[in-house]
Amino acid sequence: MRIYILTLFPEMFAGPFSASIIKRARERGLLEINLVNIRDFSKNKHRTVDDAPFGGGAGMVMSAEPVFEAVDWVKGQNVEPGRIILLSPAGRSFQQALAWELSREENLILICGHYEGVDERVREHLVTDEISIGDYVLTGGELPAMVVVDAVARLIPGVLGRQASAREESFSNFLLEYPQYTRPREYRGQAVPEVLLSGHHERIRSWRRRQSLLRTLESRPDLLRKASLTEEDKKILKEVLNNLQQLNLEQ
Repeated sequence: MRIYILTLFPEMFAGPFSASIIKRARERGLLEINLVNIRDFSKNKHRTVDDAPFGGGAGMVMSAEPVFEAVDWVKGQNVEPGRIILLSPAGRSFQQALAWELSREENLILICGHYEGVDERVREHLVTDEISIGDYVLTGGELPAMVVVDAVARLIPGVLGRQASAREESFSNFLLEYPQYTRPREYRGQAVPEVLLSGHHERIRSWRRRQSLLRTLESRPDLLRKASLTEEDKKILKEVLNNLQQLNLEQ
């Protein structure tokens, strides 16, 4: 996969993309990340890329011209982007299902907005998608771009050691992941659940599924409405809810 990130601050990406899984994916040729400085496409001697909004108002607006020119330059590199994405608080909520969707693209262009926003013509006539990573406002689109790249890159085949790891993670099936343990078996008086040491694969699978359901019910019950629950899952949840109801009555 090739990802082009259009930004006013390319230096912000040096650290996150030069370590850990992203670094290894780049070294192995599974992921190519190209940083494009939008200022390089400004037409004035001061390389400004913003201007005051028509109609008045606070702040400055990123101009359409350098953004369009930067995208044209990327396309001139023999790149046919599947998606041209604007990172914006007004965009579609970024969730795991969308990360899987984007991971199937060969090329992506991410545009990092700044100032009070981007000229509306960028939204209307250039981008194919607008993505938000949450209901809050940041100083620019650089941090959201890092989040999107990280979430998408790890889903590319071969990036993780076992592709099953990505499929079993939280949110992949709308259930939070079950608890994980490793050595030592006991630490500061806290022992690993015996079932995980039993070697009994069916008991372990059942325990993990139950814990996943319980964790989701406790922390993100809204996800259960989206999850594909088996009859076994429904039985477990019914049992848990009945126990909680009984406990409340006793109190």
